[in-house]
Amino acid sequence: MFKDNLIEIGFIFRGFTIVSHNFKELQIQKKEDDMKDLKSAFISAISSFAETAFNNNNLEYLESGNILFIFKMSKVKSRGALSDEPLILYGLTQKKKHPDKLVQKFLKKTEPILENFIQKYNNQDFTDINLFKPFNNEVKEYFI
Repeated sequence: MFKDNLIEIGFIFRGFTIVSHNFKELQIQKKEDDMKDLKSAFISAISSFAETAFNNNNLEYLESGNILFIFKMSKVKSRGALSDEPLILYGLTQKKKHPDKLVQKFLKKTEPILENFIQKYNNQDFTDINLFKPFNNEVKEYFI
């Protein structure tokens, strides 16, 4: 089942994780506090690279060992911004035999939560990270 493979899900805006929820803890996540911003910057850089180098922001996943990093790109407008900016929904899952199927399940399952986030926070002050704390619970509830 998809939910059993899910390790983490989150949202990245301007290179920072603004929402994240861990469903399982992996050995590599024990130093999570030190690595959180590094992970966000990495995901943002990879997405930006794909968009710039390939004129395409449809990078869906990367594989690393038995982990899949899955990405869903969208746009959201922050209060005071002149235009929409990239918003990345990411997920970490345990890789199974058919990663493409798992990726498609993840993207389909998370589409409503991405739309909910955009609807709720579009044109809000994205500099106030505390604004997004309640959404961590919404992410958790969505997958229960």
